[in-house]
Amino acid sequence: MSPASISFPSLAADRTLYRALALSAGVVATILALILVYLTAASASLLFADAGLWQLRWLPSAGAYGLLAMLVGSVAVSALALLIAVPPGIVLAVWGRFFAPRAVGAFYRGMMGLLASVPSVVYGFWGLVALVPWLNRWAPPGASLLAGALILALMILPILVLQADLALEEARRRHLAAAMALGASVSGTVRRILLPAAAPQLLPAVLLQLGRALGETMAVLMVAGNVVQLPDSLTTPIRTLTANIALEMAYATGAHQTALFASGWLLLVLVTALMLAARHLAHHVSPEGRDAT
Repeated sequence: MSPASISFPSLAADRTLYRALALSAGVVATILALILVYLTAASASLLFADAGLWQLRWLPSAGAYGLLAMLVGSVAVSALALLIAVPPGIVLAVWGRFFAPRAVGAFYRGMMGLLASVPSVVYGFWGLVALVPWLNRWAPPGASLLAGALILALMILPILVLQADLALEEARRRHLAAAMALGASVSGTVRRILLPAAAPQLLPAVLLQLGRALGETMAVLMVAGNVVQLPDSLTTPIRTLTANIALEMAYATGAHQTALFASGWLLLVLVTALMLAARHLAHHVSPEGRDAT
């Protein structure tokens, strides 16, 4: 049989899969671009005018549409949630992958997957009936920046653990056997080799979770207090941009509605910037990216 008569069906399947994936990626990018165009057009009359969107005061009945306090509240509650969730998330991933018994580690990862699938409104309801009253006994009124950050940290912790576990497992397959053959301890190998090797996946994952926290609505709405003001302490009630849209879009009209569209535009641009930053960071932190640059 001549080489010319040999068929390679896998190559045709690969080409079909490539075209399907490229089409899917193009559709998703087109939908995102259309959403951005729509939000830009819907909010242009305020977004690109001197309408006071970057001021602190939000009082639509008086024509005040300042988004700055809610933007600061959104960023503050999301960043604080990351500060709370990331260290224990990495520690739990390391423990479950390298120090826990195999059966315990597998059960633990399964439980993390289950927690990651719990709807956000369930976390918000628990925070409203349990966490907020507890915080109220310590520092009234309870519903505050801290309550929102704790709920967001609880929501993103399971996903962070699972992402860190995947990154550590890939690093383990590549480096653990060689390190152990040289006589390195498990703890030393994890600290000096595996965590640095997993960093190209861990750092972008943290940024992605920051984007998720910025976009969360119901849980934060239920526990953060919904007061439009700059947070001056952890116990200050705040309102986020997402909560503001959910609370007021049902009855907003005219310039009020346009200001809410501007809130959505601002959130989309901010989250998109985070995604691009995560991609850039993954490229430059990875060894392949450093070699290419």
